Amino acid sequence: MMITVESGVTLRQLISEAGKAGLVLPYTPYWWGLTIGGLIGTGAHGSSLWGLGSSVHDYIVQLRIVTPADAANNYAKVRILENGSPDLNAVRVSLGVLGVVSQVTLKLERVFKRSITFSERDDSNLGKDAVTFGRQHEFADFTWYPSQRKVIYRIDDRVPNGTPGNALNDFLGFRSTPSFVLAIFRTQEEIQESTNDTGGKCASAIINTSILKFLSYGWRNNGIGYPMVGFQNQVQASGTCLDSLEGETCPWDHRVKGLFFHQTTFTISLSKVKGFIEDVQRLVALEPKALCVLDLYNGILMRYVTTSNAYLGKEEDSLDFDITYYRSKDPMSPRLFEDFLEEIEQLAFFKYGALPHWGKNRNVAFIGAINKYKNVDKFLQVKQSYDHLGLFSSEWTDQVLGLKDGLSIVKEGCALEGLCICSKDIHCAPNKGYFCRPGRIYKDARVCTNPSLSTIDIQTSKTISTSV
Repeated sequence: MMITVESGVTLRQLISEAGKAGLVLPYTPYWWGLTIGGLIGTGAHGSSLWGLGSSVHDYIVQLRIVTPADAANNYAKVRILENGSPDLNAVRVSLGVLGVVSQVTLKLERVFKRSITFSERDDSNLGKDAVTFGRQHEFADFTWYPSQRKVIYRIDDRVPNGTPGNALNDFLGFRSTPSFVLAIFRTQEEIQESTNDTGGKCASAIINTSILKFLSYGWRNNGIGYPMVGFQNQVQASGTCLDSLEGETCPWDHRVKGLFFHQTTFTISLSKVKGFIEDVQRLVALEPKALCVLDLYNGILMRYVTTSNAYLGKEEDSLDFDITYYRSKDPMSPRLFEDFLEEIEQLAFFKYGALPHWGKNRNVAFIGAINKYKNVDKFLQVKQSYDHLGLFSSEWTDQVLGLKDGLSIVKEGCALEGLCICSKDIHCAPNKGYFCRPGRIYKDARVCTNPSLSTIDIQTSKTISTSV
């Protein structure tokens, strides 16, 4: 009931090899292109409040890590940690600063089936439902389209293995896309951004979400419809764009003119999540079209994360928010409705005490973040013991861990890329109409605002045909 892999093995390989033996990991990230070492080092997870936890590192039963040593020990020490080892909870989420994780043994389960139904609802009860829905369904999650006031509830539970169905998860966003199509989408979005084409953004968002719904978000179920029933190893993750043919690729591949976006990802404890969701809804009410920029990238993905034993893991049952939006390749170029995106970020991290996802986010997200972990001193003790010379540390990791100043880089335009929170207009883009102002509902926030965008009316866009 266990599998041992070296850290360069991908999640896809692990799922495949375990499946051949009739075994599965109960919870995993949704993208199978991650390496085991990478997803463990950054605390990657699926969505659940059940079992031992929704993070892969919760299922570690043994871990091998290579750390620096003195000359008498050939400069390297191999440490093997097992459940009960005093240092394991530090190494579970190591951020790469303790040494090289070379091998991991994970606890598995017998293969099981899941039944999945996607239910579209309005978002009027989302704040309340977010607190309880994860207790009702083992693999529950939400996809929230705030500008459309819609939520896709994922009703997802185990069912007996004899339940008919052979569904396959082949999420559309992880499928191969022709390079020329990606170039069209990127060009269209750049034009919309440069011309403040809010109507075009919203029209494109509606078309994109409608296509996703029509195609069951990429799930294959032999045309049967809901519920979609399939074995865990066929539905827990996807990423077929890794097998792209010539002329096709993953949508974010930097080698072509493809999608270029940023992700802000954080977790908020269930005791606070209702307030955060309602604050975002208040922002939408002030400017309904502002968050069309999120709907274009399949909205806000919300996944449940259980309390973790890792020293730098979650300390309360939480809801994870994955927010994706357009990013200009010019760091001095503001995004459309830059202020709304910044205010949501500051609401999460400073009003509601969100924890950052270690593998994502801008500098702003990590300001004071390490002080939110009650066991950080224990982690730093292990760090000092394993790598007292700091060979596996950098200026950036020292800043994130609170060992060195410099997370905030104050200079012209610094707020546009999240290098700072603006305090002066020059930190935004005053030459392009963006000035440093208080947040709209969170007055402690300081965001880059373009006052003229508040008066833009949604217009019929000429870009609709391109989206189709």
